[in-house]
Amino acid sequence: MPSDRQGVVVDALFGFAVFAVVAIAVASDVSDTGNLPLGYGMAAVLGALMLVRRRWPVAVLLVTAVLVIANYMLQLPVIGLAVPVAAALYSAAEAGRTPWSVGLAAALVLVSTVARLSEGQDPAYLLGYELPTTVAVMGAATALGHVQWQRRRAEYQRARIAALDEQARESEAAERLALERTRIARDLHDAVGHHLSVVSLHTAVAVEALGDDPADVPVARAELDHVARASRAGLSELRATVRALRDADPGDDRVSSLAHLDELVVSVRAAGVEVEVTGVPEPGEVPGMVDATAYRIVQEALTNTLRHAHARRARVDITRGDGVLDVTVTDDGAAVRAVSSGRAGPPTGSGLAGMRERVRLVGGSVEAAPRPGGGFGVRARLPIGDDR
Repeated sequence: MPSDRQGVVVDALFGFAVFAVVAIAVASDVSDTGNLPLGYGMAAVLGALMLVRRRWPVAVLLVTAVLVIANYMLQLPVIGLAVPVAAALYSAAEAGRTPWSVGLAAALVLVSTVARLSEGQDPAYLLGYELPTTVAVMGAATALGHVQWQRRRAEYQRARIAALDEQARESEAAERLALERTRIARDLHDAVGHHLSVVSLHTAVAVEALGDDPADVPVARAELDHVARASRAGLSELRATVRALRDADPGDDRVSSLAHLDELVVSVRAAGVEVEVTGVPEPGEVPGMVDATAYRIVQEALTNTLRHAHARRARVDITRGDGVLDVTVTDDGAAVRAVSSGRAGPPTGSGLAGMRERVRLVGGSVEAAPRPGGGFGVRARLPIGDDR
């Protein structure tokens, strides 16, 4: 893939830059150790580590730190502290391992400072000039890597949110289509079915009545018999059409249902929010409209959690009892969704308004508000009739 090749090229350039910087320091040889070949070898190893920094960022960071310490223990040419490990610090932070970068940088600075002070180096120069410079370089490398990781994570979450929005739109379109099919089926049945039933009934009576009077024209009997058969065939065809309109397409699995909750949860988890789900009913245990409404409530709540709450965890609890399906979605994020309305209280966004409309259609109730202990919560109570 082009992106993989681009990554290899970037890592190779990164490695060459590390080698070049360390090699220049070795060539300067301010300590005048004279062991230049081994110093250049150390520079080459430090540069080569950059080729595997994406796959093993923490290992590269640890090996780099060990090599820098070994460089001083073997009394090789002085290469400094911050510059050789800066690339490794950046790589670990870029991979989301910022605590490793911060911890190892702090440990290296502490060990180096204590060792050099114990050797009798000038404290004023070491603490007043070199230490701030070293900390600044290490901190800048770590911060830059962390910013890059945050940017990639934000882009990934935006892509996931867009995918969830698209899924929500598809699900809503499928639900609207199902409702429209039901409405058409009802209209066809009310407007046409009744009249066809009347035609069939009266023609059948007429055929029977004609059978009692042999003097009646045989042709009329035959024609009425044709009408009866035609009307029965039309009624049968109409009923088949109504059934087809009422039934979803057998190949269509996008209609809202708690049966698809696993797919929704997987998408949310991939976007960075851990979701725990309990109490999902088996398929067929909940009436169709309530099932679809419950799914849409969970979908809207989790999408809002991703978009607005900056949460790390969310929980979906579904319980049944006393003829009611209780659906609760909570998160541990910042409850900031109410501010858009300019007043405290439950949020009034279009998504939550649509949620309330769907809940009203099935005769239920819904509450959406910040939680006292932090985060946000949505709770819907949907009637399902007596428990079986």
